[in-house]
Amino acid sequence: MTHVCFTLQVDPAKLDAYREAHAAVWPEMLAALAATGWRNYRLFLRGDGLLVGTLETDDFAAAQEAMARTEVNARWQAAMAEFFPTLGEARPDEGMLVLDQVFHLEEQLAAAR
Repeated sequence: MTHVCFTLQVDPAKLDAYREAHAAVWPEMLAALAATGWRNYRLFLRGDGLLVGTLETDDFAAAQEAMARTEVNARWQAAMAEFFPTLGEARPDEGMLVLDQVFHLEEQLAAAR
C-alpha cells in the first residue's frame, strides 16, 4: 500500500464555500473515489488556503488515471476549479504537488527491532 500526501492552494477568499462543498460531496463522487482505489482519503485546510490531502492506495498513478476516466470526476473538477485560480487551465486533480515521505514511525521502529 502507498501513502500519498499532497498540497494545493485554495483561494483564501473562498474558504467557506470550499468547506461547504466538501461537507456534502456528491454521492457518485464518493463512490467513484472508492471504486478507483482511493482509501482513507482526507483533506486538511489551513486558514491561508493551504490544502493538504492524504490517502492510501495500491497504486496512486493507476488510481488517478481511473478517476480521470470517470464522468463524475470531470464534473467535480470543473466545479472545484474556481477554488484554485493559481492552477490556470490545469484541473485541481492535475495540480496536486505530491510530497516525498521522509519519516514513518512504524517503519523505523520495525527496522530497529
